[in-house]
Amino acid sequence: MKIVYLITGSGGSFYCGNCYRDMIYLRAIKRLKGVTAAAIPLYLPPDSSSAASEVDKNVFFGAISLYLREKVSIFRNMPAFLEKFFDSSLFLKLAAKNAGSTRTEGLEDMTISMIQGENAFPKKEIDRLVEYLTKEGKPDIIHLSNALIIGLAHHLKKRLNVKIVCSLLNEDDWIDEMAEPFRSDAWKLIAKEACFVDAFITPSQYYKDFFISRTGISGQNIHMVPLGFDTIGSVVLEKKDNYPALGYLCRQNSMNGFDKVVDAFIILKKDGRLPGLTLHVSGGFTGDDKAFIRKQIQKINKNGLKHDIRIYPEFDGTKKDEFFRNIDIMSVPVRKYDGYGLYLLEANASGIPVVQPATGGFPEIIERSGGGIVYSPDSVEELANTLFMIFENHDLRKELAAKGRENVKNLFSLAKMAEGLSLAYETALSR
Repeated sequence: MKIVYLITGSGGSFYCGNCYRDMIYLRAIKRLKGVTAAAIPLYLPPDSSSAASEVDKNVFFGAISLYLREKVSIFRNMPAFLEKFFDSSLFLKLAAKNAGSTRTEGLEDMTISMIQGENAFPKKEIDRLVEYLTKEGKPDIIHLSNALIIGLAHHLKKRLNVKIVCSLLNEDDWIDEMAEPFRSDAWKLIAKEACFVDAFITPSQYYKDFFISRTGISGQNIHMVPLGFDTIGSVVLEKKDNYPALGYLCRQNSMNGFDKVVDAFIILKKDGRLPGLTLHVSGGFTGDDKAFIRKQIQKINKNGLKHDIRIYPEFDGTKKDEFFRNIDIMSVPVRKYDGYGLYLLEANASGIPVVQPATGGFPEIIERSGGGIVYSPDSVEELANTLFMIFENHDLRKELAAKGRENVKNLFSLAKMAEGLSLAYETALSR
């Protein structure tokens, strides 16, 4: 079986759970006998993680040239040399870091056309992709990174007569920020284009139900495959000190609740419950997030706590290991419901318990992993109280850490995930 993943890169400026998921899929499926797999980036290059080295260096449908064609009439028929210039790795990575690269404002029309697929993808670029996909033999399956690029499905089916699989997770993060009628149109068009997809894959029952509710599709070909990790050979390293430490690993913005963590941290420090508490922050940001982050740092400084926070500019490889080695508990109290939360399993795999609001897919994931606690109502005060309870209860914290690590190893293993992916692919091939 030959599989090609078409992944939408983030440019590496912030922690992208979906990007990381795609890398995990690639590594997992390549372990199976009789399977060959490759990944090709769309729009932006992948992040700088070690897994990114396994991704093709060519970027198709480069973000800059797509944007210019959509917004500037003189670039509609852009010559190939100019397109290559704009979509060089240097320019694309710069674009990823700039404000507006991850917000919908001004990109509603482009989003709709990419979902619809009629005019967003230039024919010559489709031709180039098709030629590239078939240069070493046609793939059996093309796996799309998300439903926002579902417009590619019918193009590739028509040209290559292949089976199409599409990942589903948190498309609503983008779509629900769009103004009407674009928001409603996006879900309707995804439902319309879904007939060209042979199998969908999502990691949680929550998001499967959510996607069905938004699109109205039957969901009979949606496979639930929980994400997994390879924990073989990994070692949980002991902290160097006994001071309580709270961690946050995600893009630092309002949607992911970074300010809620900061506020809970300030409460626990100022009311004297955890005077030795430190805050460790990782996950990166985009240009849009800078003003928001500045406000959080000002709050911390105003309360005289600037020496109690540590920022980790890098968030992969050994730097991520260092982050986990220095914390006791992790929390990412998102405002926008998350369909999974890959960062939860990353923390559990490192022996770190998690504290999350009882929203989205969190109750489902944490119940299965046993590596954390969910709280309700979703307020800063309740977050602070729950954090304090776990910090004070050393035995509970130890129990959650042990359960989380063991269950990630046994229930969320890379091997189990590869089996689930393989079953979904075989089902798609048999349709």
